[in-house]
Amino acid sequence: MSDESLVPRPSDQRPDLRASDAEREQTAETLRRAMGEGRLSVEELEERLRAAYSAPTVRELELLVSDVTVPGPAASSRAGGLSVREGPGGDRWVVSIMSGHERKGRWRIAERCTVLNIMGGSDIDLNDVELSESITQLNVYSVMGGGEVRVPDGVSVEVSNVAIMGGNEVRLGDEIVPPGGPVIRIRLVSVMGGCGVYRGRRLSKEERRRQKELRKAESQGELER
Repeated sequence: MSDESLVPRPSDQRPDLRASDAEREQTAETLRRAMGEGRLSVEELEERLRAAYSAPTVRELELLVSDVTVPGPAASSRAGGLSVREGPGGDRWVVSIMSGHERKGRWRIAERCTVLNIMGGSDIDLNDVELSESITQLNVYSVMGGGEVRVPDGVSVEVSNVAIMGGNEVRLGDEIVPPGGPVIRIRLVSVMGGCGVYRGRRLSKEERRRQKELRKAESQGELER
């Protein structure tokens, strides 16, 4: 047998791994966070989001974030957008009675926090929150009201819910979170109301429109093959 026969031919080389929808969403989240940190402009973000949602392989997704991802310990000191600084302090109550509240951006949450929605609603975004303990309990009670809770990628989230003459929606995806990180426990209790728990940041109307168009184009391309 000649040495030449041992050399892999181009046809024998393993192709790049195809990207999943979850990996595209994770890349998009990394790009949005990079814009928030000033690493990308709005125009660059839009261009890269378009490329991310249409990228066929994992390698192409990795190239889109290679120049905006912080290497080494700085990248692992946070889980998703969260940081943990143990100690007292942080919001313990968010109360909306015939009114509304929005908590987003950089804020600190206590080990136990109660959200009360009575004929009103609250939008709670935990993507950039600072935790006071590694395990956080968030209780959301909605009576003829409701709201939304947004949790970041890469963080373990446990949800229990009860709905009476109402309904709760939980969409966390199929992401497998490695053990050892912070845990967010959410209890939903809704009476003639409802609350939703979703993973990732809320997309703008323009981002949702583009995402829908790209997925539709991708689906049509698959059917034509």
